[in-house]
Amino acid sequence: MKILVTGFDPFGGESVNPAWEAVSRLPGEINGAEVIRMQIPTSFARAPQMVLEKVREYCPDYVVSVGQAAGRTAITPERIAINMMSASIPDNDGEQPVEQKIEGNGPDGYFSLLPVLEMVKAIEAAGLPGRISNTAGTFVCNRVMYSVLHGCHTRFPGMRSGFIHVPCIPEQTVKHPEWFSLPVEEITRGLEAALSVL
Repeated sequence: MKILVTGFDPFGGESVNPAWEAVSRLPGEINGAEVIRMQIPTSFARAPQMVLEKVREYCPDYVVSVGQAAGRTAITPERIAINMMSASIPDNDGEQPVEQKIEGNGPDGYFSLLPVLEMVKAIEAAGLPGRISNTAGTFVCNRVMYSVLHGCHTRFPGMRSGFIHVPCIPEQTVKHPEWFSLPVEEITRGLEAALSVL
């Protein structure tokens, strides 16, 4: 079995992104499954295209994308992605869509194809905060989640995908002391626990 795990590069003036910092530290194998790690740009246009190109190359059984959610106090598998892009800040390409559909004829939303409740239980069993989230936002994270799920339903039958948001790491709280944070090693451990369910 193959699991493609993606994490974003830094954005919004930050020098690090806890998503990629944690994903890059994942082992190459979890419970016998090969783990393929991939950094993707915080770009509405480029990120989903790159993930789907990697899907065509590796034919993974699962795609799990990971993103930063400043202010989150837990590792949060997402339940649903919506067919909407609306950004309060530009992405790393300077694009800032407002109230734009991702897929003109696509459904309003796609539910995650990951076992989100079981993943949360595994995160909590590892001694870390876990919670299901019911909103992936309308920034690039939601764009990637929706586009890859759209691919599952239209081009890659049998593949399963979803998204996990993670809190910030302590390095980021120097500029933002109000943000909750977890050490990157703990986020990595939480992701590994969630992936072990697959």
